[in-house]
Amino acid sequence: MREGAPVIKMEGVSKSFRARQTLSHMLAGRPPAVVHALNQVDLEVRRGETLGIVGESGCGKSTLARCLVRLLEPDEGRIRFEGKDVGTLRPAERRVFHRRVQMIFQDPYSSLNPRMSAGQVLSEALTVHEMRSRAEIPKRIAELLALVRLPAEAGERYPHEFSGGQRQRIGIARALAVEPEVLVADELVSALDMSVQAQVINLLLQLQARLQLTVVFVAHDLRLVRHISHRVAVMYLGRVVEISPSAELFAAPRHPYTQALLAAAPELDPSRRTRVAAARGELPNPLDLPKGCLFNTRCPFAFDRCFAERPELTARGPGHFAACHLTKVSEAEATGTVAH
Repeated sequence: MREGAPVIKMEGVSKSFRARQTLSHMLAGRPPAVVHALNQVDLEVRRGETLGIVGESGCGKSTLARCLVRLLEPDEGRIRFEGKDVGTLRPAERRVFHRRVQMIFQDPYSSLNPRMSAGQVLSEALTVHEMRSRAEIPKRIAELLALVRLPAEAGERYPHEFSGGQRQRIGIARALAVEPEVLVADELVSALDMSVQAQVINLLLQLQARLQLTVVFVAHDLRLVRHISHRVAVMYLGRVVEISPSAELFAAPRHPYTQALLAAAPELDPSRRTRVAAARGELPNPLDLPKGCLFNTRCPFAFDRCFAERPELTARGPGHFAACHLTKVSEAEATGTVAH
């Protein structure tokens, strides 16, 4: 497959979860409430790129990441890997898929077995996927530790003996042990100190270049996403509302929600930090999504059409798409009907 072609493609993917029922609801015979985590998501991940996924907490970023690696199965839609629907893969094909598409989790401590040393964690991955013969495993463990800049003796230590940044490096090494082509990093550095974040991000960038990896980078920190991503997809209430090359998105965001996120993004310089909220008001109840545009309850530019019709992603420039009714045609219409 040529460089830059879609390696993973989501087509109309939706995922819902049943909310916990109260006793009064059960006694009344009411049907279980449903949380709509993903709503008809269409998304491409291109070979060799880093695709950033951003949005507020509760927007569906982590659910999307887990669907990509099949930790969760979509309720609707398809996820294709190199053109094949991963939901229809046979067991042997599924095993290959799980090797080629790996996930790195936010909390490296809870994702590592506390009773296994780092070497045992890596050995297990190598053994389960038959990546090396038993005799070759010790050498490969040393290579993996060196790859993430940990000394060979780290293989004898247990998770509680490492710092958070070192544990995250072990998580990266475990993912790389099976020689994947795609890494899905879910809030990779959000639990780490700022200085350690930079070290881990730089390591990931170097590994991507060296191993020719495709990376899906899920984060809420726009500064990190801007630094690491070739393209950025902005999510709101389970939908992609804007997607664009990174430089274009940060220079000229086309969706009001993206504009609000950028306005509220923290500055590295404390004197320039803002107290602006990402968007006015709170996220709507995911059990009862707004009709029309999902952002209409918080958008200062909402007009009549926004409350009646849900916008689809439309082209706003080369490779730039936004799901918003506010276009050059409708700006005049919106001027006199701003929602308050």
